[in-house]
Amino acid sequence: MKRNALRRMPRPLLPLVATLALSLGQAQPASAQGFRLLDAPQVSPRIPGARNLSTDLQLAGKPTTADYIVAIVNSEPITHTEVDKRVARIFDTAGRNTRLPPADELRRQVLDALINERIQMQAAKAMGMTVADADVDAAIANIAAQNNLSLGELQSRMKADGLDYERYRNSLREQILLERVREREVNGRIRITDDEIDRVRAEAAAAGRDVDLNLAHLLLLMPEGASSAEQQRLAQKAADLQARAAQGANFGDLVKQNSDDKSTRDNGGIFGMRPASKLPELFTDAVKDLKVGQVSRVLRSNAGFHILKLIERENSAAATYTQHRARHILLRTTPQQDAEAGKRKLADIRKQIVGGQASFAQLARQFSEDGSATKGGDLGWAAPGQFVPEFEQALVALQPGQVSEPIVSRFGVHLIQLIERREVQLTDAQQREAARAVLREKRFEQAYEEWAAELRAAAFVDMRDE
Repeated sequence: MKRNALRRMPRPLLPLVATLALSLGQAQPASAQGFRLLDAPQVSPRIPGARNLSTDLQLAGKPTTADYIVAIVNSEPITHTEVDKRVARIFDTAGRNTRLPPADELRRQVLDALINERIQMQAAKAMGMTVADADVDAAIANIAAQNNLSLGELQSRMKADGLDYERYRNSLREQILLERVREREVNGRIRITDDEIDRVRAEAAAAGRDVDLNLAHLLLLMPEGASSAEQQRLAQKAADLQARAAQGANFGDLVKQNSDDKSTRDNGGIFGMRPASKLPELFTDAVKDLKVGQVSRVLRSNAGFHILKLIERENSAAATYTQHRARHILLRTTPQQDAEAGKRKLADIRKQIVGGQASFAQLARQFSEDGSATKGGDLGWAAPGQFVPEFEQALVALQPGQVSEPIVSRFGVHLIQLIERREVQLTDAQQREAARAVLREKRFEQAYEEWAAELRAAAFVDMRDE
C-alpha cells in the first residue's frame, strides 16, 4: 500500500440513513473536511452501524414469506418488507417527542427514498463502481470495535438475535457504494470561484462571524399540536433549567437528564468547535455577548426551547490547529489473516516495543505492510482530517512517545506511536479553503437534489398498489 493510502477518504456527502432525515424534513448537507476551523456537525456515523448497532442489525433480518412488491425500479423490485424495516428503523432511532409524519405519509416518504437509493445504486453499477470484500471486512471490523465487540462476538450476537450475517455484509456493501457514487457525482457538480471565496471571507469579517464557537446545547422539543398548557409547562421547565444552569449547576448533567437532542445528549450537549457561520443565527446572536462559561437565556424556535452554554470562543483569523507526527505499523487483513489475528500479532509486537526489546522503527521496517515501512513507519507531519477517523481518534488520544493498542481501520490493523505534536497557525490558503468548504456545504443540498432528480427522471418506476 502506498504511503498516502492511509490518508482520510472524503466524508460521505449524504448520510446513508437519509430516509430518517427526509421523513423528519431535515436537510442533511455534506460536512466539510479538514482543519479545526472546518469542522462541521457530524450528521451521520462514518460507517453505518457504528452509532446504533441494534438498529442497523435490523437490516440483516431474515426475509419474510408474506411479502409482495410495492414498486419496480428499472426491473428491480422493492418489497413491502423493505419499507416496513426502514419505517421500523426510523421509529427506533427517533428521539423523544420527535415529530414524525402520519403513518401513511411516512411510508410514502420511505418508499420514495428507497426508490432513489435503488436508482443511484444502479447508476453506480453502470459506471463500473464496486466495493471490494476487503473494504466490507474493514467496515465490519470497525463497527465491531466501535461497539466494543470482537468480530466473533458481533457474529454471535447477530446469530442469537436471528439475524443473517451475509445479509448484513451485503447491506453494508450497498451503503458504502452509495456513499462513493454520491461523493463522486455530487461533489463534481459544485463550482466555486476565487471571487466567491473573497466575498464570503469579507462578509464573515464584517458580520463578526469569523470566529469559532464551541457550544453546549440543551433542547426541549415541542410536540406537534401541543396544547397551550403543554407549551406553558415546557416553557416553565426551560426557565427552571436555565436558572439552575446560570446558578452553577453542572450543565452536562442537566443535558443528559433533560435534553431531547439525542445527537449530543450523551456528551453533555457539546457541539465541538465550529465556525460561527455554520451555526444558526439564533444561537450566534444569543451567545455573542456571553463570556466563556456563561449560559444563554431561553431561546424559542419552531423545534422547541433551547439553552446554550458558551464553552469556547476562538478568533478564526488567528486560529491554530494541531499537527501530529506519528509512525505506524500496518498489517493488512486477508482471508488468511483477519483483523483478530492481526490484533494479536500487533499486541505481541507492542510488548516488545514497550518492554524495550526493540524500537518501533526497527519493527516497522520488519513487519509493516505500508509504504512508510522503509522510513520506520514515519508518516511525517499531518493536520487534522488527513487520516481516516478510527486512526485519527487513536492518535489524538496518545501522548508523545506512547504506543497505542492495535487499531482496526478500513486498511487493516495498525499500531501507532505519537512522536510529537505542535500548534500551527492557519495560513491564508487554509482560511480560503475553510471559506470554500462553507460554500460547498451550502450548495451541496441543491446539487444533490438536481443529480437525484435527473437520475429519477431517466428511470422507469412502476408503482404497485398495495
